[in-house]
Amino acid sequence: MSRVLVFREYGGPETQELVDRDVPEPGAGEVRVAVRAAGVNPADWKRRSGRFGTKIALPAPMGLELAGVVESVGDDVAGLEVGDAVLGVPARGWGALAEHTIARAQDLVPKPAAVSFVDAAALPVAGATAYDVVHQVPLGPGATLLVTGAGGGVGVIAVQLAVAVLGLRVIGTGSEAKRALLEELGAVFVASGPGAADRLVAAAPDGVDAVVDLVGGEALREAARLAREPGAVVSTADPATARELGGAGVVRHPTRESLGALLGHVVAGHVRPRVGGVFPLERVAEAVAAVETGHATGKVVVEIG
Repeated sequence: MSRVLVFREYGGPETQELVDRDVPEPGAGEVRVAVRAAGVNPADWKRRSGRFGTKIALPAPMGLELAGVVESVGDDVAGLEVGDAVLGVPARGWGALAEHTIARAQDLVPKPAAVSFVDAAALPVAGATAYDVVHQVPLGPGATLLVTGAGGGVGVIAVQLAVAVLGLRVIGTGSEAKRALLEELGAVFVASGPGAADRLVAAAPDGVDAVVDLVGGEALREAARLAREPGAVVSTADPATARELGGAGVVRHPTRESLGALLGHVVAGHVRPRVGGVFPLERVAEAVAAVETGHATGKVVVEIG
């Protein structure tokens, strides 16, 4: 048997439960992964709460990104063998917050030996999203990028890519508790919350060249007012509002493509996953809660096995 976190009905944390299931067998084009670490994302609890709809069959496994070791290989798989260390996303309906899961071979990339399983698990969703969103609006060195919610799992990687790889001036919003981290990463920190609009204007009196929004709602509207061009506003959290304001939602590339490019920067030392909390599988509910509060700094990861 193999444990997996599921939600049994749509709602709050009380609907989550660690349950046993048979060790899964991969189908054609798939592999079974012994999960060593899994990242936790806001999408995990939002999906459980029904924000993304309520048509998924229940109970539904949770977890969207993983790092682990290939344990079994299905038919028609090339380039992966038993024993390979990998990272990526699970196949639909299997979940990453589990001891074992199934993944499509095309959704996995080799894990470099220099990157730990915990750090690797912080990259497939949050990291690949950060890579896609900061490259969506082409900016030259010295341009100013505003990132809302910059202290979370996506934000800390987006800031590093923007500063260390693209050579941008970055203004990052977040709670006061995240000031030290964002300033360490090279961002100009602006505290979120009441009065943030005035603080943003003070930090960028001439406006900004682009906005990467990771929060949505009123925070997105306040940030978008500073964009010199409405089309330079991109949101991962609230694409509908971004489009209303003349911007866009993030355009995602295939995970393997973005993840492979990001790993090159990680190995080169340009980007470092910032894991703010590591929990064992037995405390996975605490890990999800840490993300659901919205106050986690960096990435939350569940270490398994």
